[in-house]
Amino acid sequence: MTGFAVQAKGWRWGLWEIVWLSAPILVVFLLFYPETSSDNILRRRAQRLRKLIGYPNIKSKSEIDQANLKLSEVFVDAMIKPTEIMFKDPATSPTYGIYYSFFEVFPLIYPPLYGSNLGDTGSKCITVACLIGVTSFLIYQIWYLIPAIKKNGLRAPEHRLVPALIGVVALPVGYFIFGWTARRSVHWIVSLIGACILVAANFLIFQCVFVYLPLSYPKYAASLFAANDLSRSLFAAACVLFSRSMFINFGVGVA
Repeated sequence: MTGFAVQAKGWRWGLWEIVWLSAPILVVFLLFYPETSSDNILRRRAQRLRKLIGYPNIKSKSEIDQANLKLSEVFVDAMIKPTEIMFKDPATSPTYGIYYSFFEVFPLIYPPLYGSNLGDTGSKCITVACLIGVTSFLIYQIWYLIPAIKKNGLRAPEHRLVPALIGVVALPVGYFIFGWTARRSVHWIVSLIGACILVAANFLIFQCVFVYLPLSYPKYAASLFAANDLSRSLFAAACVLFSRSMFINFGVGVA
């Protein structure tokens, strides 16, 4: 979809599509998604009991703990610690940067070499790759992860990274296939197969890391997600600035 929009209306319309798709989800999330923080749930329960019984000394554990917190401790927990984790454990930033750089090469290959437009190319590649990634991840969850949790409990957070082991192997394979077959003498389907492999592999890696992070740092999950999002987005934005020139000067395969 974005490829068609960019061709017709310019690059900003690709971002507008994301806003349109995200807005209804945000509304549903804000209005209907239940509270999941145990501390917040217990605090609200204590507030209701105080109001119902009229006994002011009923307090949740989080209220007792927060009553003795200093401003410096709150600042460290909310800002310093998540930032520290972000720098020490950047997680998806390098993968995200390389992934976004990769899309800069599409206009250099398919329109001039194969005579196809970006809309058709992007739709075929990304749609198929996302279907492969989503299906694979659901199969892993239904047939392996959920039965394993029921049998053995939650286990270590690293247990959620099993599909990512496939992803980190498939990712360079996909890039290699794409890089060395994206030329006029090789049929366009071969390079798109490589692109599908790497997009699906990226999906698996991202999903696994996004599940792994809150399980590894549950106390800082919200701040850590924000910091991780900022880190990988800045890294990807920086990579996009030089990637087109890199592909042009080095050639697709080498770059």
